[in-house]
Amino acid sequence: SFLFLLLFRFGEAQLAKLAAPFLLDAVEVGGLGVSTENVGFIKGTIGVAALLVGGILGGIVVARSGLKRWLWPMALMMNLPNLVYVYFAYVQPQSLWIIASGVAFEQFGYGFGFTAFMLYLIFMSQGEFKTAHYAIGTGIMALGMMLPGMFAGYIQEAVGYAPFFIWVCLCTIPCFILLKF
Repeated sequence: SFLFLLLFRFGEAQLAKLAAPFLLDAVEVGGLGVSTENVGFIKGTIGVAALLVGGILGGIVVARSGLKRWLWPMALMMNLPNLVYVYFAYVQPQSLWIIASGVAFEQFGYGFGFTAFMLYLIFMSQGEFKTAHYAIGTGIMALGMMLPGMFAGYIQEAVGYAPFFIWVCLCTIPCFILLKF
């Protein structure tokens, strides 16, 4: 359970740190060259709306069929959209519509999958000291975002954006291994 809390978002923790710089960086250095204003709109408006819709839909499907039924699909929906950034890095689309759609898809998947993670955290916090257990779980979850995020920039600088986003996708494997247990 500790490892699951720590590693469920291992890939996403790294992607989250470099998504905006990737969108902003010039095409010549491997980025997409999107203006600051457009990145703000894409990530701050479209991305947040998609995240919210994904989270609400995740709550609805779990309420209807249970977390056990939806844990695997939700983990897949959280991690597979990271492939959007692999596509972006290799193709370097210049269409804001394509970029906004890809970011929306990734954020929707994150919202949908993160719902499962939060419900798992609530489930693990049951018992006499549930508030303390939830706080400890939240701290472990934050550590799981902070530690990989600390090294994301170094990895990207060493290998470039395209290999970095492939690395991010490979970093989702521990999540799926831990789901078996």
